[in-house]
Amino acid sequence: MSGVGSKTELLNLLGDVKARVQDKLGVVDFPMPQFILVGKQSVGKSRLIETLAGETFNFISGTLGSRRPTVLEFRNVATYDKSRWFVRDRKTNRWGEHHVQEVMKIVGAAHEELGDSVSTEPVYVRIESQRCVDMQMVDLPGFRDFAVDPSKQHLSQKIDELVLSFMRDKRNVMLCVEQAADAATMSTLQKCRQIDPKFERTVLVRNKLDKYYNDLTRDNVNKWVEGFGDLPEFLPRFALTLPWWQEGTTPSRTFVELRDDMNSEDVAEMQSKGLNAKYLQTVGFSNFTSFMDRKIERMFVDAISPVLSKLHELKHSAERRAEQLESEICETDPHRILCTSRDCGVSFATAIMHVMEGVLDLKPVMIFAQELRAFHAYRQALNSTHFSLLPSADLQGLDEYIEYLRNEVNIATCDVEVNGGAQFRRLMIEAEVFLRFSEIAVEIKKADVIQARGVSTGSLTWRDVVVKLLGNEAHQSLQRRVRYVAERIKWFFERQKEPVLEFMDGLEGTPIANLYSPLYTKHGKLIKESKMIQHLVFQTYDGACARQLQNFVDLFDNMLTSAFANPWIFLRSSTCEGHDTEDLQDAVLPSFDDTRERIPKELGARATTEPMLSKWLVDIPNDPHEVDDAVDKVQMLVLKTYGFIRSHVCDQVELFAESFFKLPMLRRLEETMATLELSDDDSVDYQSHRDSLSNKSQDVQDSVVEISSCIDRLQGFKLKCETKSV
Repeated sequence: MSGVGSKTELLNLLGDVKARVQDKLGVVDFPMPQFILVGKQSVGKSRLIETLAGETFNFISGTLGSRRPTVLEFRNVATYDKSRWFVRDRKTNRWGEHHVQEVMKIVGAAHEELGDSVSTEPVYVRIESQRCVDMQMVDLPGFRDFAVDPSKQHLSQKIDELVLSFMRDKRNVMLCVEQAADAATMSTLQKCRQIDPKFERTVLVRNKLDKYYNDLTRDNVNKWVEGFGDLPEFLPRFALTLPWWQEGTTPSRTFVELRDDMNSEDVAEMQSKGLNAKYLQTVGFSNFTSFMDRKIERMFVDAISPVLSKLHELKHSAERRAEQLESEICETDPHRILCTSRDCGVSFATAIMHVMEGVLDLKPVMIFAQELRAFHAYRQALNSTHFSLLPSADLQGLDEYIEYLRNEVNIATCDVEVNGGAQFRRLMIEAEVFLRFSEIAVEIKKADVIQARGVSTGSLTWRDVVVKLLGNEAHQSLQRRVRYVAERIKWFFERQKEPVLEFMDGLEGTPIANLYSPLYTKHGKLIKESKMIQHLVFQTYDGACARQLQNFVDLFDNMLTSAFANPWIFLRSSTCEGHDTEDLQDAVLPSFDDTRERIPKELGARATTEPMLSKWLVDIPNDPHEVDDAVDKVQMLVLKTYGFIRSHVCDQVELFAESFFKLPMLRRLEETMATLELSDDDSVDYQSHRDSLSNKSQDVQDSVVEISSCIDRLQGFKLKCETKSV
């Protein structure tokens, strides 16, 4: 047959390039044209495929029909006495040769495994024979116009979506198969027209021409080929009859002979009807394959330049990736990674100072409600039980607490998105409120007061009783809330990693870049790009936060223990220099005599709470018959003293947070980063990562070799074609 086998080299070349690029390199978007076969069920698509293959076969796809694309590669090999069939394994992407019946089962199973669903993943079949044409096409499931069962209706919709997605791909040329009838009834062609209005990539194949012989006459045959005005002149169209025989009978001739007979009959019949010579070229299978040969040649020759451009782009990308991997391998050298990580960590430690000072337009940011919800979600995920997430059991939940802070405490920045120092200052307001909810957790009973007074070698005063009762369980409520404050501060600092990294990485090219260390940008990019360095820096930073949390809790607990052990000392009021005027202009350096005079005044001015407590102590009766009155007064005094201590602590909570957490952590962070060490586990992980990078580098280098080979083959073929044309 004319044209059969003439394009084998080109098809094999481009097919091999496509397989290498898509399968070995994993590149999906590749500018390779292909034919797709579209049409309704039972329109003759399967018989057209058999005719192109030069032999009969039947893909067993069950009662539901095909549900995935089938990519068919036809290769004409004149030296083969019998056809050879191959299927590409979907896991290994390797071609395996099978008997034709086994191929049918494999293809059928690939469809049946989908059940009542569809898939875009194709099954690949290759036929090599002296009887087939040279081309490649994608057989798509047929459109289903009618389905009664709801499940089949749903399947029909999925198939439509699948086929239309292939039709919309501008690289695909649509072979639209319709029955030889009036063009106005061709529903698949209408779908093609909607997607390809100018029919630039549509070829119409009208099948079963022999069924229409008797309707054609000398008067209408030319108009019928033209489509009676319904087909545009520029639409490539072919009318043909594919091999067929009576059902239940055995054909008397071979399939290829039947193919040639039907072709000859179509041409002779249309000639006898007086069909114009220019239209006669659109009749019969032979004219169709000749057209397809020319179409394939044009398409694939035109595709060489875009494919080469894509390959050069892939090669450049792979070479750039290879350089990046080699650079990362050098950076992850065990001797260099520690120094690099320390340098990055030191820059990170100094950069957080700037973030705490306040940086404009720095992301990410949080409003107060988002912050509290995120903290609660974090602690609940850890299943924390050693402190309460709400300041009081009487609150119905987090929403009520947030509304209380917004509407009654009136935190002004509730709905402002902030991070860094502004977020820390807002946190301190909430921490103070949380601590102020603290109350004595247990009721002080009469027996507790009597038991606490006991006897000793010296005199045991009511003052000693109050201290003993306060030190027993009263301070535990405040301690638990201090733990909440500590965890909130720790969580806040841990969440500043991302803003700090964004600050470092985002400085480049900004007007304020010159105000900061030039190392910020370099080290910020290293931390972002190297997961190893990022892990080490962040792990060290989180460790510093956790260590400071424990220091904060210990220091605060020591302070509370001291406060409850001797509340009279703790509750002494602060002193200040007394002046009759607030005018700063009268302030002068004091003389020695001024200082001697000032000190007694300050000591006398601070005694406000202590005399009040001492007076209440004196009012407690000592007579045994007044024990009930004494118990009531002791209970009242314990509550009052606890309230004074709580207020004093809450008034100074920001000072405690600064002194016990923020300042010591930030001051020591740079030193911590400068002395960070790799753990044994980190060393093992880094070596594993380094090995992984080496493997990736080798894979990328292999890809470069693979792509270069494809480029060389295509350029050689292109040069050979250009030489022949000259």
